[in-house]
Amino acid sequence: MLSALDRRDRPPEEGAAAGLQGFAVDKTFLSSLKGILLETELALAFIIFICFTASISAYMAAALLEFFITLAFLFLYATQYYQRFDRLNWPCLDFLRCVSAIIIFLVVSIAAVTSRDGAAIAAFVFGIILVSVFAYDAFKIYRTEMVPRATQGECLCSGRGDALLAAAPAAPA
Repeated sequence: MLSALDRRDRPPEEGAAAGLQGFAVDKTFLSSLKGILLETELALAFIIFICFTASISAYMAAALLEFFITLAFLFLYATQYYQRFDRLNWPCLDFLRCVSAIIIFLVVSIAAVTSRDGAAIAAFVFGIILVSVFAYDAFKIYRTEMVPRATQGECLCSGRGDALLAAAPAAPA
């Protein structure tokens, strides 16, 4: 019979190690364009949170909320854990995350610059930079994930793929 000390010194069993494989970080994702965009959004949201904490604490909740939402998306994408939730439309959720962050940071940044405090002006500058990063991310999501492609055989006007095939002339065999 093995004691608790013997079990602790042994390597984990195959079943236990396989259970943790779902949380392995995909390092290629972190160096991809989407990973870099999420990391940049995360860093800028944290900087804005610090600036709002130093000047106008009423607006720090918006930056903190977006920081945690972006951190959650970065975790889900980097570990590929989002693939377990196959019923959710992840590109649409990511697009809505970017659009809501654009609106929130644009409003909060414009409201913060009216205080004329040094940290609030810094938060405004970083907020505008972050809005542009979120806008670029939303644009990339829309172009790569949400727009139907005509090269896949779909007709853009009717939404049916067979309408394009019926209208195309037959190729000689």
